[in-house]
Amino acid sequence: MPSQAIVMINTDVGKENEILEKLFALPEVKEVYMVYGIHDLIAVVEAEDMDTLRSLITEKIRKMDGVKSTLTSIVVIRKAK
Repeated sequence: MPSQAIVMINTDVGKENEILEKLFALPEVKEVYMVYGIHDLIAVVEAEDMDTLRSLITEKIRKMDGVKSTLTSIVVIRKAK
């Protein structure tokens, strides 16, 4: 079963749309939301295993120009309609 996570992202001011598009271009990113509140973007990501998921978040998402910080929640159980 693939590993999933929800990544809450804070961006530099004015970089939200650019980062949203960069995130959506990654095949591991399944959904991206621009939100109001503590975070600017929320991404739902999926990878084949935890190592790949960790690499995605630390090497691709966190190193994007304009990403200030991330907060990741690993999905333990998923239930959808």
